[in-house]
Amino acid sequence: MAFARLAAIISIALAASQAVNAALTKRVTCATGQVTANAACCKLFPIVQKIQTDLFDGGECGEEAHSALRLSFHDAIGFSIHGGKGGGADGSILIFNSTELAFHANGGIDDITARQFPVFQETGLTAGDFVHLAAAIGTANCPGAPRLQFMFGRPPPLAPAPDLTVPEPTDSVTSILARFADAGFSPAEAVALLSSHTIAAADVVDPTIPGTPFDSTVGTFDTQVFLEVLLKGRLFPGNGSQPGEVLSPLAGEMRLQSDFAISQDPRTACLWQGMVNNQNLMMNSFKAAMAKLQVLGQRNLIDCSDVVPIPKTFTGPIKFPASFSRADVQAACAATPFPNNIATVAGPAPTVAPVPGS
Repeated sequence: MAFARLAAIISIALAASQAVNAALTKRVTCATGQVTANAACCKLFPIVQKIQTDLFDGGECGEEAHSALRLSFHDAIGFSIHGGKGGGADGSILIFNSTELAFHANGGIDDITARQFPVFQETGLTAGDFVHLAAAIGTANCPGAPRLQFMFGRPPPLAPAPDLTVPEPTDSVTSILARFADAGFSPAEAVALLSSHTIAAADVVDPTIPGTPFDSTVGTFDTQVFLEVLLKGRLFPGNGSQPGEVLSPLAGEMRLQSDFAISQDPRTACLWQGMVNNQNLMMNSFKAAMAKLQVLGQRNLIDCSDVVPIPKTFTGPIKFPASFSRADVQAACAATPFPNNIATVAGPAPTVAPVPGS
């Protein structure tokens, strides 16, 4: 009973402290009418609108939004906590694109860098701020996504990131986890970052079918990808088996070799399986991992997260695609019970459409 009273007192004290801190936080009304926590962020609101208009078709969760998120990862991951690699989240992939786009792992990124570069030049931002602001905005256009943090004030990049710092779908789980660890990420954070595949697509794994998504709900940031990677494979979506892919459960959908391997590996299988039908876990862990990714190698930044649009909520629920059921799940973690409340869509197995704009 004494412990209960102490816990209640602490809870009341914390709530009071938070209320005082909130009252002390000064809000700034910008000339454009928006309100922010820091006057330095005011210049970003018109830039956010410009990015939405010029890059994302007014706010769509389309190919450019997906690619902007991918670009931010490929930019930031070229970093090592031990030193000797790139500058992290510095926009080097945009400034030194002739170098970094020649790396095999960056195949298919040339389109989004070409789209972003002229818009970037008109904003007056540094490349790092532009790349990572665009990623946060594009992600916010996808229903179900968390509202990502955006930290402002990166200096211009000094040099390109080195090659062989971006994990590839042909890599082993050991190699992928080692690369993430070298950049400062745990296996749980690596799996959290792979949540991005819910709104992603493959362009170069099989170049005959660009824009092939990784799940059947590519326009929604949901846990469907964690479910569908676990389903029994039936076919290859394009020109037969290609390096980096394994059999997919659905026509028109690609399953990356690395995603499936991570879903089955004892070091990560429970982490993967725990995401299935757990929208809050996926959102919160992805937001936290992205907050860490987008400041790799950066210091003394200003929190301008309140310029990022608020995403629409996920209306759910996820479902087994038609003709699939619990019996088709290749669960590899006995410690994490697989959800038993996922319904199956009625009808024949669907064919997943390519990402619009690809």
